[in-house]
Amino acid sequence: MTYHIIRTLWKLMSLLPMGILHLLSNLIYFPLYYIARYRRKVVRKNLVNAFPEKTEKEIKKIEKDFYASFCDYVMETVKLMSMSPTKIKKHLRFEGTEEVERLASQEGRSCVVYMGHTFNWEFVTSLPLYFKDPKIQFGQIYHPLANKAMDRLFLDLRNQYGAESISMANTLRRILQLNKEKTPFVIGFIADQVPTWEAINHWLTFFHQDTPVFTGTEKIARRTSSAVFYMSLHREKRGHYVATFHKLCEDASQTIENELTNKYFALLEENIKEEPHLWLWTHKRWKRTRKGYAEREAKRARDLQKLKKRSQS
Repeated sequence: MTYHIIRTLWKLMSLLPMGILHLLSNLIYFPLYYIARYRRKVVRKNLVNAFPEKTEKEIKKIEKDFYASFCDYVMETVKLMSMSPTKIKKHLRFEGTEEVERLASQEGRSCVVYMGHTFNWEFVTSLPLYFKDPKIQFGQIYHPLANKAMDRLFLDLRNQYGAESISMANTLRRILQLNKEKTPFVIGFIADQVPTWEAINHWLTFFHQDTPVFTGTEKIARRTSSAVFYMSLHREKRGHYVATFHKLCEDASQTIENELTNKYFALLEENIKEEPHLWLWTHKRWKRTRKGYAEREAKRARDLQKLKKRSQS
């Protein structure tokens, strides 16, 4: 029942013209930024640490522009519910698809696509509309939402143009299945989140900070000998974006360990620096530190040693 109520309201709201939704975005901005102060401390801390060379005035401008862009993201995602294939193509333009199509369609090579939480990443689910070969399986990896109704709604939203949403827990299984079936795939990974303690096995410098990163995307690409791309997102004007494919390699199995992960984060940082207000700064991206990791590993080692002694006594 909850799902149907929310979906109906969302659908009705999505029928409003984009211009009206952007006006609503303007109205939402003030209470979100000045009254609710949604994650203001997190955003300010992230920006100050990421851009130590910028003045307080410059940081505050990026901060305000980010919240305005975040409100646009919310309203544009609402609009996505009723966007026809023709309509979505007016709001997102892809560049560099020829190389992806050559590899996937003509050579039968699968493609792994790195992305970041740059606005508006939800529009990228329309990628299947730009390819003619029905043999290619398109998809995106997603983290299921705790709220079942909202999770189902976002699956509806992300699957509507023909791409398959693959849960993080099922990623390797599904991709190995496609690989075994010799089905060429083009699958997007938004890999800029903070990994769990257990998933940390590589650190790098990202925006001047020691940063733990996911390496699963690279491992899957290497295991399946996939071509690897980075997709940058830029806003041409309000509500209109361009997504560009940048080829990192044609066969990930020929790269060395962590090479692709390092390249991805270097390109993502460049992408963000060009339009810093278009990245999702509300995440506590740097909450895990090397010190915390070392302390956790030391405690784990002590606990294992205690268990060993008990078993021997």
